[in-house]
Formats: sequence, C-alpha cells, structure tokens
Amino acid sequence: MRQYEVTFIVDPVLSSDEAKSTVQTYINLLKDEGCTIVHIDEMGLRQLAYPINRRNTGVYYCVEFQPKDGTVIDRMELSFRRDERIMRFLVAKLDKYGIKYNEDKRAGKIGKVKKKEEKKEEKSGRSRPRTDRKPAHQPKEEKAAAPPVEEKVAEPVADANPTTKAEEKNDGGEA
Repeated sequence: MRQYEVTFIVDPVLSSDEAKSTVQTYINLLKDEGCTIVHIDEMGLRQLAYPINRRNTGVYYCVEFQPKDGTVIDRMELSFRRDERIMRFLVAKLDKYGIKYNEDKRAGKIGKVKKKEEKKEEKSGRSRPRTDRKPAHQPKEEKAAAPPVEEKVAEPVADANPTTKAEEKNDGGEA
C-alpha cells in the first residue's frame, strides 16, 4: 500500500488551541476519505529559513498516512491552499527506504535523544580526562640546528690610489 507524508507550517500567531484544531481539521479530512493515519509528529515552533508573510517562525507538523486512492491528495492540497492558517505545505510519497527510515526513527534507532536520567548517569560516572597520557599525535623531533653562521662584515673598499694623511699634507706645495 502507498504511504505519504504531509509536512505543513501553521501560522505561529495562532494560539495553541487554534493550531491544534487546525491540525485536527486535516486529520479528520484524511480519516473521512478512508486514510489510515500512521503517525502524527508535532515538531513544534521552529525558525524559518526566510520570512513568510512577515513571520520568522512557524509551528511544524508532519502527518504520515496511507490513502485508499490518490484523490485525497488533490483535495487536501486544495484545502491547504485555501486555508490562511497554513503558511506552507509539502506532500511527499514515501518509498520503501523512507518508510523504513521513519519506522527506525520512531523506534529510536535513528536520532536517539538521551533522556535526562541517562545524562545524569553519564555525568556521575564520568571522571576527568587523564593527563598522564601522551597525546595521540607526537610531533616529530626536530633535527639539531646547524651552528649559527657568522656573518662577515664587509670591509670598506680602499681607493685605487691610497694616500695617507701625511701625504695629503705634503701635497700642498711640494712635488
């Protein structure tokens, strides 16, 4: 039998009772058409990726169902489009992998959320990390550095015609 899931976003301005009555309207529509409701997931208030009707958040719901025939999909989509309380919706047909994934998720095999008690047990049983261990990655030993090279200071270059101070004095009149 075919299985579908519809995910829709309800306007967050509505009170929780109004939002639940909106969801119940669509569940009743599916049941009236002879669909089997597999699972209803209220994902809660979430941030939107982009503003829709000047709203930045929305209340997400996901309903999995198995219809007797495909005509219910068209009627449901039409009612979603007409309803001002619904901001966006998406109907998807699930293949065998999608069905298996959703079953595993409901069973807690995927995306398992730890309960508060489990977290407390882990915290109480957990000790500080050992500091006497060597780190898993040891840096390679550096090679011994070569002795520093002495820099030679460049000596001033002498003129091609070297003269001394004494010779400069004598240059004045004697030749």
